[in-house]
Amino acid sequence: MNSEITSYLELIEELRGQVGRIVADLPAEALNWRPVAGEGDHATNSLAVLAAHVAGSEHFWIYEVVGQGPATRDRPAEFVTVAGEAAELGARLARTGEETRQTLEALTAGSLDESRTLEEHTFSVRWCILHVIEHTALHLGHMQLTYQLWREGQTADAP
Repeated sequence: MNSEITSYLELIEELRGQVGRIVADLPAEALNWRPVAGEGDHATNSLAVLAAHVAGSEHFWIYEVVGQGPATRDRPAEFVTVAGEAAELGARLARTGEETRQTLEALTAGSLDESRTLEEHTFSVRWCILHVIEHTALHLGHMQLTYQLWREGQTADAP
């Protein structure tokens, strides 16, 4: 595998791993707690929602867009996720990780400059991968803050 692709994969795996570590071993009450309850734009997301959304977005951009796999993402369902236990979220993140690894391992250096068209927009494969890194890092920060609020000031382990 090309060193640039390897670097991207390692970073995606590290960020996804941090997401997984935040939700690991938390009770359902913590996974589904929202700092600001409510509906729509007036509510915040739970750790379960954020973990499901991170996995869904990675699946979409890497597997469906970059890898040109079949469209299976249900984005609205991500935002109503209610976790019964942390293992459910861990399994979802692990499945996404396997898809990402297989998809990125199939790429060549030249693949990074290829284009993918989504609706009316065209993106390079490189942009899609970098977007996953950026998006996951953003929501990881949200998760760290939500965890800290749940734990009344205690922080989640961070690198």
